[in-house]
Amino acid sequence: MEHYDLTPTLKICRVLNGMWQVAGEHGRINPQAALEEMIKYHYAGFTTWDLADIYGPAEDFIGDFRRRLPEQERQKVQGLTKWVPEPQRITKQMVQAGIERSLKRMGVSSLDLVQFHWWDYNNPYYIDALKYLSDLRDEGKIKNVGLTNFDTERMQVMKDANLQIVSNQVQYSIVDRRPEVKMEQFCRDSKSSLLAYGTICGGLMSERYLGRTEPYLELDTASLKKYKRMIDTWGGWTLFQELLSTLDAIAKKHGGSIANVATRYILDKPSVAGVIIGARLGITNHRDDNARAFNFMLDKDDNGSIEDICKKSNNLFEMIGDCGDEYRQT
Repeated sequence: MEHYDLTPTLKICRVLNGMWQVAGEHGRINPQAALEEMIKYHYAGFTTWDLADIYGPAEDFIGDFRRRLPEQERQKVQGLTKWVPEPQRITKQMVQAGIERSLKRMGVSSLDLVQFHWWDYNNPYYIDALKYLSDLRDEGKIKNVGLTNFDTERMQVMKDANLQIVSNQVQYSIVDRRPEVKMEQFCRDSKSSLLAYGTICGGLMSERYLGRTEPYLELDTASLKKYKRMIDTWGGWTLFQELLSTLDAIAKKHGGSIANVATRYILDKPSVAGVIIGARLGITNHRDDNARAFNFMLDKDDNGSIEDICKKSNNLFEMIGDCGDEYRQT
């Protein structure tokens, strides 16, 4: 396993278990089977979990999961949650209530990382929310404050306000390299890190879709539908097949999978602390495959082959904007 010091007091596994899958848009989850699977992930070395207060029972699952572990093992768990309020006037009482709820559900006295998410940049109260979160960090209720889907412009506003932000979680993959335009440099300058999601496009970046005709009806989860739209914007299914063929050749060279190569490619990027891969708890097991991303490094030829494909694609930065802009509701 590779680990990353997100802060001096928070070391994470560089492949994080994503819990969006339990939010309700990926099929039914058997709670007992999910908890048993979480324990298997933990003992395999995947000790870092990415979740949110709006991911259905995700925080409750973490609480139940931790209670099933011996005390010594509980100390090895990192639960990185999110606070996602409706954009409105934010008061300290609202922030306290949200954080207290997460603390209770997760069964901890302090949250490792709260990744704040805000839907509307035109609503300026996100600064108030971050100041109140920072107060709770100073009080010990939160260990670290991070972000989800914020763009570089808004991160500069936070920096100017002397807010200490340790990370930003953004979509980052071979087909979505917008963080390279401005975000990576900003993170290097401000000593913050990126947590990347969407790196394997919800599973589309795998052998399962290599050589396949363009899928439509079989895209039956929120992830697959979302990332198929991203692929369409990036360059379409024909170019994506060319990319999959290239990744397959690289994977065979290194004894890995297409998903491993896609993961390794982003892990090697500057300022990237880790990659979030959705865990289909109690449904499918990708632990062994995920671990193989740590077994090799991409060489100059590998990166050159990937770059040759990307040169044929559209510039998503020009089409969509900086990291997170596609999530705004104005």
